[in-house]
Amino acid sequence: MAANSSVIDRLMDPVGRCLTPDVAKRIVSLRADSDLQSRVQALADKANAGTLSDEERSEYEQYVNFSQFVTLLQIKARDLLDRPGDA
Repeated sequence: MAANSSVIDRLMDPVGRCLTPDVAKRIVSLRADSDLQSRVQALADKANAGTLSDEERSEYEQYVNFSQFVTLLQIKARDLLDRPGDA
């Protein structure tokens, strides 16, 4: 896991250096709209029940992967905003 973390850090650090405080604030506030949240929840429920079709599984995996990426961006954005003098 530590090796994975190191790779992710190496990939995300250059992205974090591109952020301005204004962009960081916008990234931190990113949220899916209610329709998308409902769709993802419905797919999550079906995944937990083991009833996803192959197409739904692919769709759900895309949402999960993108959500993980956005979360990493938000972590970098919060790091920038938490630094004294940068917010």
